[in-house]
Amino acid sequence: MKFEVMRDSLLEGLSDVIKAVSSKTTVPILTGLKLEVTNKGLYITGSDSDITIQTFIPVEKNGEQVISITEPGSIVLQARVFNEIVRKLPTNDVEIEVTNQFQTHIRSGKSEFNLIGLDASEYPLLPEIEEERQFFIPSDLLKSIIKETVFAVSTSESRPVLTGVNWQVKEGELHCVATDSHRLAKRKTGIKDLPNEEYSIVIPGKSLNELNKILEETSSEVAIVMTQQQILFKTGDVLFYSRLLEGNYPDTSRLIPSESKTTILVNSKSLLQAIDRASLLAREERNNVVRFSTLGNGLIEISSNSPEIGNVEEQIQAEEIDGEELKISFSAKYMMDALKAIDGQDVKILFTGAMRPFILKSVHDDSILQLILPVRTY
Repeated sequence: MKFEVMRDSLLEGLSDVIKAVSSKTTVPILTGLKLEVTNKGLYITGSDSDITIQTFIPVEKNGEQVISITEPGSIVLQARVFNEIVRKLPTNDVEIEVTNQFQTHIRSGKSEFNLIGLDASEYPLLPEIEEERQFFIPSDLLKSIIKETVFAVSTSESRPVLTGVNWQVKEGELHCVATDSHRLAKRKTGIKDLPNEEYSIVIPGKSLNELNKILEETSSEVAIVMTQQQILFKTGDVLFYSRLLEGNYPDTSRLIPSESKTTILVNSKSLLQAIDRASLLAREERNNVVRFSTLGNGLIEISSNSPEIGNVEEQIQAEEIDGEELKISFSAKYMMDALKAIDGQDVKILFTGAMRPFILKSVHDDSILQLILPVRTY
């Protein structure tokens, strides 16, 4: 194998693929990246067996030659070492040549590195996915869906299925739900040309976080293909595969209250900043708890108390308060995460009592719902 490639194009491809490589893998070859050169260009693949990312660098891009191929072939090189070498090469012209016994020579300017490669035929093949269940989502919308749900997945492995986000396709809509059993984040969106059949999958939160780093803030379409065990996202010249979590995701619809006793309309930015300030004294407490109470005259009091440090009280003006008076306590972190996910000017909060779950919704957008369980302090 022998080819020349522009260093900046190679680095761009490596920056995506390296996200899939883990140093903790039990399969030694997966600490490497697979490079495969064909007459079309260079394919680079990285995997930790849960996530597999492949990027493609074409021979020509925008009318400019990026790769010059002398001899096609393939090799597996140590991911971290190869990435660092390419990053520090002295010129933009890079030549890579593989000789006997997988000896790999990397040349740029007056620098030459000699690496011991591995046989690419030993590298796992890409998952086989039939593209029957394919639909498309704009890249920026997919980033929003991930941001508004993935933070609520569980970090505990005691119930592995809760470490992922449940994607359900039904009635022409995509419903995405995450919960760690103390809070819930839900986002629904209407999508054209969704498959007619209803189905449900659970995507690991880790996979979605890594995908989010690759996605661009553009309206370009991302193709999504679902199967029983894998999901594939195709964006630009990148293929992102993730295994799915096994097990039945709990029915979360019954957790969402259908009525409320107190409804509060408030500016989300003001509320977020007040809770952030109150949490400064709550951090020493076991759940980072703040208290929230209605005072009359449209006022809300946010407070927290730490016996060793002191206490804080702050009043903010609600735009509207309907229903019963309320005193409730909750995790400051959970509340701030929910408000950041809604990311709107005004938020509607629906309470059903001091010890019942409460809901946050954007006044302007009914597609996002956040649910939080309170903490007993009063």
